[in-house]
Amino acid sequence: MKIILVAGARPNFMKIAPIIGSLRAKRMEHGAKHLTWKIVHTGQHYDYEMSQAFFDDLEIPAPNFFLNAGSASHAVQTAKIMVEFEKICLAEKPDIVIVVGDVNSTLACSIVAKKLMIKVGHVEAGLRSFDYTMPEEINRIVTDSIADFYFVTEKSAIKNLLKEGKPEDKIHFVGNVMIDNLFYQLKCLDNESQSNFSTYKLKKESKDYIFLTLHRPSNVDEKKTLLEIIEALNEISIETPIIFPVHPRTRKMLGAFGIKLNEHIKLFEPLGFKESLFLWKDAVMVMTDSGGLQEETTALGVPCITLRENTERPITLEIGTNMLAGNKKADILKCYRQIIEKGKQEANIPPKWDGKAAERIVDILTKN
Repeated sequence: MKIILVAGARPNFMKIAPIIGSLRAKRMEHGAKHLTWKIVHTGQHYDYEMSQAFFDDLEIPAPNFFLNAGSASHAVQTAKIMVEFEKICLAEKPDIVIVVGDVNSTLACSIVAKKLMIKVGHVEAGLRSFDYTMPEEINRIVTDSIADFYFVTEKSAIKNLLKEGKPEDKIHFVGNVMIDNLFYQLKCLDNESQSNFSTYKLKKESKDYIFLTLHRPSNVDEKKTLLEIIEALNEISIETPIIFPVHPRTRKMLGAFGIKLNEHIKLFEPLGFKESLFLWKDAVMVMTDSGGLQEETTALGVPCITLRENTERPITLEIGTNMLAGNKKADILKCYRQIIEKGKQEANIPPKWDGKAAERIVDILTKN
């Protein structure tokens, strides 16, 4: 079996890393020399951490192919990925293409593979925000409309896929590969010297702090919205300091709009996964507009405020530690106050978020 794994941005590599590890184990365990795989990096997002050290941390090889898609409009970027990925599929003739998440690369490579009669497996299938203003929602829906294997992280996704008419025997509730990676990186963190981190001293000197990420265009590209979020953060940080690794897009817009953050918000350049984990795992709470952090904080029981109006990961709201605040100042302050008053709550871990999702995926692939 020849497999191509597609990644377009740093979080995608964190999702394919456990799958590669499980493929490697399966091949060694069973001597399955016929089981081969190659990695395609579409280059959809420029990433400060995409060095060899990044791949070494994940214990995966550097990608076999780099498409250098770059940043552009959705149409231009998607088209460029499709043109370049078609060449790879024609040359490599894989049996299956594995796509993860909901970025443009997920959509583009799924379409190319399917038109070449190559099977498509979608990891994190069935997640829905029901918000068609999110480009990611379009990518999710279109990818799932043509996939052959649906690898599902939570039960709401099964319900969504069945409602959309997907065959039940193609839907596989396997768990969450992001949690596989999280648990693995936690072990690595325990075995490494953390004093080398640029934030080590700050963390040791800070009794309580909030960890913040903010990058979504709907939050940072309009001055009124971004100003409202920052006003809430400035007020909160007077009581509880905030550690904020600033995404390049957000830094650019803060400068363009002339929006100032107070001295209680500690700004850093974007951090690698391990250093981010080193910080947020012990934070009073996390504030984010990321999808992955909603899941990771739930897995570790860290309170999370999501700066969005909706989430495609409802399990994090139902049994996890996540709260939806939106991007209005009053709502953000209300959620913050609720967490401070309640303190850290006991949260349940969603079913099959046990670090074995990738093993289940590989077992299913190798039986078909």
